[in-house]
Formats: sequence, C-alpha cells, structure tokens
Amino acid sequence: MPEVELSAGTVEYTDTGGRGPVLVFLHGLTMDGTVWRHVVDRLRDNYRCILPTLPLGGHRRPMNQDADLSLTGLGHLIGEFLEAADLHEVTLVQNDWGGAQMLIAVGSVDRVARLVITSSEAFENYPPRPARPLSVAAHIPGGLFLVMQALRLRAVRRAPGGWGWMSKRPVPKEVMDAWFRPATTNRQVRRDLGKYARSVPSRTVLLELARRSERFERPVLIVWAVEDRMMPVDHGRRLARLFPDARFVGITDSYTLIPEDQPDELARAIAEFVDST
Repeated sequence: MPEVELSAGTVEYTDTGGRGPVLVFLHGLTMDGTVWRHVVDRLRDNYRCILPTLPLGGHRRPMNQDADLSLTGLGHLIGEFLEAADLHEVTLVQNDWGGAQMLIAVGSVDRVARLVITSSEAFENYPPRPARPLSVAAHIPGGLFLVMQALRLRAVRRAPGGWGWMSKRPVPKEVMDAWFRPATTNRQVRRDLGKYARSVPSRTVLLELARRSERFERPVLIVWAVEDRMMPVDHGRRLARLFPDARFVGITDSYTLIPEDQPDELARAIAEFVDST
C-alpha cells in the first residue's frame, strides 16, 4: 500500500491508477476506505480512485504523539494529503464524516475542482448519534477500550440508535472486523481516536465553520439518504442552498452509508456529476 509522510505522521492510501479524472474518497470514524469498495468497483475503469486511510480509528499506522488530530487539524491534513500525493483537479468525495467541509473552512482548496458530499456530519451535528458513546468514552480513562471491545459483538453492531442505523443492510462481518481491529488492539490508535473525539468544538464554532463553506464556488453535488436517521436530510438541502453552485440528489432505501446500501445509484450520480462539470 502506498503511503505519504504528513505533519501528523504516515498516512497509507489505495490508488487504483489510471489516467481518468481523480476522485479522492474520505471515510468516517472507525472505518477505512473499504466503505467505498462497491462504488470504486463501478468507477475504477474510467476514473483514478484514491482512498486515504485517515487517522480516525481505522488506521493501522499510529500518528506522531504530538499530532494535531482535532476536527480542524484533520481538515488541514486532507489538504496536506492532496499536496503530498501531488493530486490536482480533484473531486473530493465524503461520507459520514464532514472532513471536506473542514478543509474548505480552514485550508486551501486550490487542488479541489469539485465536491461530492454524501450523507455526512454537517452544521452542528458533530458527533451524530452513533459516535456519541465514543465521544463520551474518550473523556473517561479506559473508556474507548471498553467501547471497542463491545463493538466485537454483532448485537452491538446492529443495535438501533447506533451502527444499526448507519446502514439498512448489514456490513459484512469481515469488513467491520477490519474497521474496528486497529482501535481494538492498538493503544496508540485509540490515543489518536481519543484526540479527535475530544476535539469537537461548541455549536457556535461548528456553525461558523459551516458558514465558511460559502467560499467554495466550484461545483458541488449533495447526495443524501432521504430516510437517514443520523444525518438529517434537511442538512443536505441546507448544504445545497449554502454553496453557490450545488445540486441535490435524494437516495431512497438507504441510511447514512449510501456506499453500502445504494452503490449503483451513488456511482451513477458521481459519474454524471463529474462528466457534466
């Protein structure tokens, strides 16, 4: 797996190669790029797909001890990654975690040509309900260890109000095992995850960061699960009104993890958006 050295540490990534338009996919908390596997399978023949493993708990390489892994620090880190990997005219695609908005709010978007936001954290919805136990546990000694141990259990993974509301269709066990293994087994990865979980700012600051998104004037596609129980569909429509050049697409029969529930529709929407802009 290729890797780049950033200010926070070593970040691994997957690169499908090819000479087509560059798509960079961002994953959510305690996941990695495999959340996009079905979408990438449908796009890789015509697009170069790049999937960094961000230090959000699913990463295998712990970050430097002094790394800034706050919400805004990770926004800067995305910009660093695009530069270190020498990527240009990027279509930045996110799901679940609101990292792309943080890049727009605090960093440079010179390398970003387009933005695709699928059901994600937005406005004051940091963290959404599934991540709240992690946020609380991060403030308690040993708390994150206990949460990750609980996530070994299928009943916890599919519990209503938690991961069970992230996708309508169960994520395969082997995929979730790989997502959760780093923070379950590695104390330094839990340290990194805890830094992020304890960093979420106040509602006032979150709304100010969202307001700064208005400065991104390039094309934006908002794809939202209309039945989403974690990321209110109204947030998707508000984002579409916030950006100067945005379009909104609603997806049915899906929860937050649209790449799991509706990869065909999502891949089609991304391709049509990139090709038309």
